[in-house]
Amino acid sequence: MKQSRTFPSLFKPASLFILLLALAACGGDTQTPAGTQQAAVEQQTYEWKLITSWPKNLPALGTSPEHFSDIVEEMSGGRMKIRVYGANELVGGLEVFDAVSQGVAEIGHTGAYYWQGKIAGTPFFSTIPFGLTGTEMDAWLAYGGGKELWQEIYEPFNLLPVRGGNSGTQMFGWVNKEINSLSDLQGLKMRIPGLGGEVFSRAGGTPVTMQVSEVFTAMQTGALDATEFVSPYNDLAAGYHTVADYYYYPGWHEPGSTLETIFNKSAFEALPSDLQAILRAGAEVMNQLLMDELTAKNNEALRVLVEDHNVELRKLPDDVLVELKRLSNDVVSELAQTDEVTARIYESYKSFQEGVENYHSIAEDAYVEARKLPANTSN
Repeated sequence: MKQSRTFPSLFKPASLFILLLALAACGGDTQTPAGTQQAAVEQQTYEWKLITSWPKNLPALGTSPEHFSDIVEEMSGGRMKIRVYGANELVGGLEVFDAVSQGVAEIGHTGAYYWQGKIAGTPFFSTIPFGLTGTEMDAWLAYGGGKELWQEIYEPFNLLPVRGGNSGTQMFGWVNKEINSLSDLQGLKMRIPGLGGEVFSRAGGTPVTMQVSEVFTAMQTGALDATEFVSPYNDLAAGYHTVADYYYYPGWHEPGSTLETIFNKSAFEALPSDLQAILRAGAEVMNQLLMDELTAKNNEALRVLVEDHNVELRKLPDDVLVELKRLSNDVVSELAQTDEVTARIYESYKSFQEGVENYHSIAEDAYVEARKLPANTSN
């Protein structure tokens, strides 16, 4: 029997509120033969599988799908039960897209940038070097046209994508040598996925795509010289501070990485409408709380890494960042020329980023600068 897990109390009022909306949307009950048949369908119990690209119980990334499972089961009154599998428990972490598409599992929790080899435009729905932050990505997907484009490119694969969390701005990563100039990137073997990997390659590095469960050993044995992952909370749990000397920031390659929840579209559409609404609502709650958790936990984790484990925290030199930004602009512009749909995605993303940067220059950016000003304590 599935044991209940403890999850934030915010889930419960949110789930009950959204459940009321979902039930209201289902309309009234009528005692007709068709209505009786529909009622029988709505009482059916569903047992689904959710596969992820993350190690089982990895903080935030690995535990959020478990919370999602709990939310859905509670909101559905037990009609929908979801068993969560970590990477390599049912399929490999980089096999999630195909497995959900083919119906091996009904749900996946992963990152869109892993699938660029299948669909050129997928990095836009995960993260773009020097691109949108986490809150900006959420806004583009929900209100800027991103969601519709995302669904369009996944539909041929029988997949329905929705937001499944965001890491916020990440660290650049763990490195076993100092980076003082561009020359220090030459030949550096680094686990770095997505477009960041292509930029890193053009800067002289050697990018490696590797599922998370293999990275620690690769760093330990010297198969990798460096790795990016997420941010201090996850990195501390992964133990990378025991196999690398330096911890670099900022995460120019992943300024706000969206995680995706993907549904097998045929299975999703075969569900009663209230269960469809519950699954969507549960994913939205997971999306918000995953970033909240990382934002809250990164602070203490960074302190532990620096003060308790004596991690060498370093900022990438400005001249290195300037060159990486130049290369990033080239890579993203070239990607936009791949095909017609990728060009449309690029134009939507670019237009939204230009608009939000214009506003943030007098809002968040201006406020952060103001917050750094010394307080006048003379009065």
